[in-house]
Amino acid sequence: MNYTDIGFKPADILLPRQVDMKKWSVVACDQYTSQPEYWQRVRRFIGDEPSTLNLMLPEAELDQADPGAINRAMTEYLENQVFRTLEESLVYVKRTLSNGMIRHGLVGALDLECYDYRKGASSLCRTTEATVEDRLPPRIRIREGACLEMPHIMVLINDPQFTVIEALDEIRHEFPKLYDFTLMEGGGHLQGYAVNKDQAGQALRGLAALAGGDENPLLYAVGDGNHSLAAAKACYERCKAELGEAALEHPARYCLVELVNLHCPALVFEPIHRIVFHTDPDRLLAALKKAGLEEGGRNPQKIEIVQKGVRSLWSFARETAKMTVGTLQNALDAYVKETGAGIDYVHGSGVVEDLAGSEDAVGFILPKMNKHDLFPTIVADGALPRKTFSMGNAQDKRFYFECRRIN
Repeated sequence: MNYTDIGFKPADILLPRQVDMKKWSVVACDQYTSQPEYWQRVRRFIGDEPSTLNLMLPEAELDQADPGAINRAMTEYLENQVFRTLEESLVYVKRTLSNGMIRHGLVGALDLECYDYRKGASSLCRTTEATVEDRLPPRIRIREGACLEMPHIMVLINDPQFTVIEALDEIRHEFPKLYDFTLMEGGGHLQGYAVNKDQAGQALRGLAALAGGDENPLLYAVGDGNHSLAAAKACYERCKAELGEAALEHPARYCLVELVNLHCPALVFEPIHRIVFHTDPDRLLAALKKAGLEEGGRNPQKIEIVQKGVRSLWSFARETAKMTVGTLQNALDAYVKETGAGIDYVHGSGVVEDLAGSEDAVGFILPKMNKHDLFPTIVADGALPRKTFSMGNAQDKRFYFECRRIN
């Protein structure tokens, strides 16, 4: 198998040993960004025990960023032999979500040579949503001094016949079980199975078939964690600038990700809603009305606005983007730039109602997106507006578990 043709391959994967797995595995860093109490609760639960929490920085705590502490923890875990190595393997993942449905995944190394997050890219792997360059520096600072990486990146494949990942479930009895435990904070259940290089052939050949004979095939669409993948790409580009051709053999060329089939029934696209903080609600609504927002649902692009916990239906008479989220984001970006108000992106309409209960906050609830439109839309129009959708609710996001050396 020529891995460069499909941009994905087995890797030397690090797994924890002799740890409390429930304390080891924590949810992706970009969740619960407006709920610092979640992360405080997780820290109390973990205490001083080994945990992926010590190897990453929750975005809710970005103002407390200390990349040095994170990198020291990585070195300490390596020196104390917290890990064992699963050589040249993939990990087949079965995740039972909070609603009882099962999401299948395949963890391996994505070739950053085949990934491009720029709008209009024609690479094998493309972003689904616009990349915000300002969000990259904190991630780059952590990664460029790190000796390890952990994936919360979920990359989608378009496999309606279930020939790649789900096919592994039928023969999972042939694979050694690596872990099987209940996740913290209502995150469901996680199982992982080791798939060695020889056993991986069927899945990898399936990926090659999905690429087909298209001149510029879209094989992978980044569903979650695009900014982390973009940071990995930036670090690899720096590596190439320093090492030249030798960088092609460097571990930084790859990034550990989990592949997930777009057509998995458990994969549900949820809208990502908006909260504007520290603002005058009347001034904000006046600005949005100037941008074409009207009360009522007479226009196709509809949203709900939440003030003091009360929801009302509005719609845009003038569309500045093909999707509702794009039109709203354009208007909010202009307002935030003018006023300096804060904006956050949250999952779940109930969270919007809770957070928009104060006098100086306004919430915006967006409609759902049909996930089957994703690949055709990216091919036709490029990346969607940033924070368009989320693959499930916060507790169903990827939890960190596997690691890989990157230097």
